[in-house]
Amino acid sequence: MANTHSATFHDVPVAGQVMSQSPARTAYGILHFTFTVAPIVAGLDKFFHLLANWDMYLAPWIAGILPLSAHAFMMLVGAIEIIAGLIVAFRPKVGAWIVCAWLFGIIINLVTYPGFFDIALRDLGLCLAAAALGVLSREWDR
Repeated sequence: MANTHSATFHDVPVAGQVMSQSPARTAYGILHFTFTVAPIVAGLDKFFHLLANWDMYLAPWIAGILPLSAHAFMMLVGAIEIIAGLIVAFRPKVGAWIVCAWLFGIIINLVTYPGFFDIALRDLGLCLAAAALGVLSREWDR
C-alpha cells in the first residue's frame, strides 16, 4: 500500500527534521526551538537595543543596590540569557529549568514596581512554557 501521509500541523520542522510524531513530541520540538532562540535573541539585544531599551525594565530598587550601572548589569543579564539559550539547545532537560527560574526572577523584578504588570503576566506564561519543556524533556532529552 502506498504511503498516503500528507503534511499536517504535527509535521513541524525542527532542527532540519520533520516531526510526524505525537502532539506531545511536536510540542516539545516547538518549545525546544523557542527556548533556544528567544533567550539568545533577547540576550544579544541587551547589547544592541534593537528590540527594546532593556535598561528601563530593571526595578529602581534593584538598580539602587547594584555595584554597577543598570546598563552594565543588563549586559551581564544578556550574557547569561545567551548561555541559558545555548544550554537549552544542547541540554533542554537542564536548560528549561534554568530559563524557568530566570523568568521567575524577571517576574519578581517586574511586579515590585508599577508599570510592567502586563509584561510580568506575559513572562509568567513563558515561565510556565519553560516548565512544560522541562517536563517534556524527561521523555525526549536522553
